[in-house]
Amino acid sequence: MEPCSATARKTWSVLSCIVPCSRSMAAMHNSRWWHDSPRPSVGDMFEIALLGTGTMGTAIGRRLLATGHRLTVWNRTSARTAPLADAGARAAGSPAEAVRDADVVITMLTDAVAVRHTLVDSGAALALRPGTPVIDMSTIGPRAVAELATLLPAGVPLVDAPVAGSAGAAETGQLVVLAGGEEAVVERIASLLATLGTVRRCGGSGRGAALKLVLNTALITAVTAVADALTVADAVGVDRRTAIDALGTGPLGGAVTRATATDAAFAAALAAKDARLALDVLGDAPAPLLRAAASALATARHPQHDIARLTDAAGSEEK
Repeated sequence: MEPCSATARKTWSVLSCIVPCSRSMAAMHNSRWWHDSPRPSVGDMFEIALLGTGTMGTAIGRRLLATGHRLTVWNRTSARTAPLADAGARAAGSPAEAVRDADVVITMLTDAVAVRHTLVDSGAALALRPGTPVIDMSTIGPRAVAELATLLPAGVPLVDAPVAGSAGAAETGQLVVLAGGEEAVVERIASLLATLGTVRRCGGSGRGAALKLVLNTALITAVTAVADALTVADAVGVDRRTAIDALGTGPLGGAVTRATATDAAFAAALAAKDARLALDVLGDAPAPLLRAAASALATARHPQHDIARLTDAAGSEEK
């Protein structure tokens, strides 16, 4: 008898790809659930301002340049714009300078505070041309999206479009983009979003940000569950490879794949931030798994390392 149903295996296969490794990315893109938007036509080229050139922002920028878009970039630490400038982007000295002539603005920043500071406090929003869409690809949650929408000038539409996938997936156009916003605005930029991967249209403003919290909650708790299972394996003297192989054949198979990935980069610090966002939405509602996972992430020894490090044996995390 199979240890789990086909439905459970498919569910965990999708969850394992929230911040996926290369082995599991193809499975997501073959799933009909994700295919909502057409691929772009050749003529859909944009003048894009990209605010935030960290690991994911740089990967997105490379993809935009590779597909023929004109790109202006800005980052708080200006040296981090150098790789994209070397690849053909124009580096701006301020957010306002970056967005002034843009057809579309993309933000890929750490959190809601950084997004607000970069777009609003810096004066960049006032430099936008009327009607210029702002696409926030950061993970900031639906409440922050709603607040940001009220702070942008009238006539500047906001699309929340957080992404699922690795930097490698971004460079090859294999992300999953969770788009929320006014339907007509999302349609205007559909070809641009589709250059980055498969677009999931989630509904109105904040719906993409909301779904990203759902997916990241599943990912975070699943990886933590695998870590706990391996801790028990250590305690009872079961070899870790044996435990991982056995877990991989059950309902946690997708989670095991993600928890043992070596080619992903979802820092524990960012996962902790996302867990806090989900807990803020929940308030006092019971969520014991998420609360335990948030605590584990908050005390991770290496907050800049991928969350797979949570499954390291006790005392071996210094390797």
